[in-house]
Amino acid sequence: MNDKNSLLAEFEGVVSGHRDGHGFVVRDDGQPDIYLPSNEMRAVLHKDRVKARIVRLDRKGRPEGRVTEIIERSDAPIIGRLLQESGVWLVAPEDKRYGQDVLIPKGATGSAKPGQVVVVELTEPPALYGQPVGRVKEVLGEIDDPGMEIEIAVRKYGVPHEFSEAALAQARALPDHVRASDLRHRVDLRDVPLVTIDGEDARDFDDAVYCEPARVGKAKGWRLLVAIADVSHYVQTGTAIDVDAYDRATSVYFPRRVIPMLPEKLSNGLCSLNPGVERLCMVCDMLITAKGEIHAYQFYPGVMFSHARFTYNEVAAILQNTRGPEAQNRKALVPYLLNLHDVYRALLAARNQRGAVDFETVETQIVCDESGRIEKIVPRTRNDAHKLIEEAMLAANVCSAEFIAMSKHPGLFRVHEGPTPEKQELLRNYLKAVGVGLSISDDPKPSEFQQIADATKDRPDSQQIHTMLLRSMQQAIYTPINSGHFGLAFEAYTHFTSPIRRYPDLLVHRVIKAILHKQKYQLPTLPTPGEAHAKLSKRLASRVKAPTQPVRKPTADTLAWQAAGLHCSANERRADEASRDVEAWLKCKYMREHLGEEFSGIVTAVTSFGIFVTLDAMYVEGLVHITELGGEYFRFDEARQELRGERTGIRYALGSRVQVQVSRVDLDGRRIDFRLVTGNDDVVLRAMRDKTGTTTRDEAPAARKGKRPTHATSGVAASIPDLKSAVRKAAGKKGSGKPRAAGPKPNKRGGRRG
Repeated sequence: MNDKNSLLAEFEGVVSGHRDGHGFVVRDDGQPDIYLPSNEMRAVLHKDRVKARIVRLDRKGRPEGRVTEIIERSDAPIIGRLLQESGVWLVAPEDKRYGQDVLIPKGATGSAKPGQVVVVELTEPPALYGQPVGRVKEVLGEIDDPGMEIEIAVRKYGVPHEFSEAALAQARALPDHVRASDLRHRVDLRDVPLVTIDGEDARDFDDAVYCEPARVGKAKGWRLLVAIADVSHYVQTGTAIDVDAYDRATSVYFPRRVIPMLPEKLSNGLCSLNPGVERLCMVCDMLITAKGEIHAYQFYPGVMFSHARFTYNEVAAILQNTRGPEAQNRKALVPYLLNLHDVYRALLAARNQRGAVDFETVETQIVCDESGRIEKIVPRTRNDAHKLIEEAMLAANVCSAEFIAMSKHPGLFRVHEGPTPEKQELLRNYLKAVGVGLSISDDPKPSEFQQIADATKDRPDSQQIHTMLLRSMQQAIYTPINSGHFGLAFEAYTHFTSPIRRYPDLLVHRVIKAILHKQKYQLPTLPTPGEAHAKLSKRLASRVKAPTQPVRKPTADTLAWQAAGLHCSANERRADEASRDVEAWLKCKYMREHLGEEFSGIVTAVTSFGIFVTLDAMYVEGLVHITELGGEYFRFDEARQELRGERTGIRYALGSRVQVQVSRVDLDGRRIDFRLVTGNDDVVLRAMRDKTGTTTRDEAPAARKGKRPTHATSGVAASIPDLKSAVRKAAGKKGSGKPRAAGPKPNKRGGRRG
């Protein structure tokens, strides 16, 4: 990077704007992003494809560049609010990464009114001395309309939210129920008491389970049936519904709304394993040993009749008390639930024996009222019923992967690779810094991560250690090249159990059917990959190690499967980003009602520019900027994942408990800012003990005399005057009391990109 050739070379990439006006070029070759100062962003917009040249390196060795050519303008619509200023119409983009307002000629506003949220199509791109110009393409409504955050997100992230007329017409032509002709060549399971077990708010049911004791060789075991909705029977390759489903690749889940992968007639009707009706299914029929090992399995198409729709809480109550009211209401089915619980415990024992990673993390659920406003945010508790279904689905997915691999038929595997060397080194340094006696090897196994988690579960900082273990791992992807699933400790794994809401599962069903019929499944001609696919493809390619031996040129079939895997992986990310965006919007609106209020919380992330704190009662995360931490210089220790005051030794690390006040909510930026308040005495006193080796009786009362901060830059040291002087004396220094930051603000260069 330091030689002259690197500085003269040009690189292609996509512009990623920042809300402060500067930006980055995300390079196609996966090398570090090129920083673009604000003057370089005048003629380009977020998502434009450009050529850039590195003109200098900053003091940290990061490349700064100049745009040399605009290759392709993004055709993504811009969403924002229509404003009128001094007779001039303009749209202020909701996504601040665009950095410039869009001018709207008088005749191009359509029916939109000032203040409304609109979708803009650009008619003139920006120039060095001119703003972009556009026209109003669609009016979404008022900013406070219920569900507006979802309308914005689906357009902002390019989530397909309307089915084509051809797909809807095809769905309308489908039958309302299973026909006699559909039953040919299927195993009749209608008398088997298969049941569904899902959440209270579930609307589509794509899996049903049944278990009975069975002999496995000469020993006791179980027969476990996992029946999955046979979507492939109704969605044929290359049809209008299939094209729309591939384009979406996944259902997208928002609070109070789902954008399904399939039309509702299929997702909630014909393919949903609703109780009391016949449904077509694909079955994974397994024999499980007493040790939880899969002894044998077979796949076949079937027809079933769900005998009950259970909820997780209902099943958990029955398993806890087989004589309780819930059990009495389902008396005939209780024995089968107990069988399921028995096989679950065996499968769990096998999971532990494999050394699969299983960290207990807190997931939350947003509860909204009828208008879409957050009423509360509550933790999701996983009971034995959740885990029972999870283990049954894992078993079916493993059998699917093995079946495809043994048949040597191309297909999509769900691959989760181990941590990169860089993340391994970061984790080792962290574990050493916080005094964990265990570490990971150069070629770590999942069992090593689980051993560290088990060994530290009783430590007060266990949550932060587990967080670092999770962060060291890579994201799972879909690919035809099987390299195992690191986290689950499986040699081969795929997704078979949710074809209603995931396209890879639908492809797996088609492949299994083809193998059963001794045929080969041929992928259809795929649509042109989108931007998300292209971006992920380049990033994944950059992670692939150079082969030591010549590699054969991949066949067209292999390339098609690779493209399908990349497309599904990228759109899975797109769905996650859109969901997170909506949740962030809702949380910001929720916290606007709590401005000025104080809450206790825990530090869940540490950066060079501050700490992120998650509130105990609200499960909402916000930033305490480094300038709010007190009147001294803080250094960021990456190994320990902490900020440490040079003068007092005050430390803010993952897991530190703090008291904060909600100081600012930025709805457009999806950002919540906190300031520290009195009540953080434990952090300061711990720093004093580190400095002086002792804590006197008089120190704690001194901390309680503190006053609340009266301005934005006051922090712990500035808000506790008596203790501040004591800490200075203990440190043997005279501090100025003026806040100084070790790192930039989050919206400056060096912080998080928008």
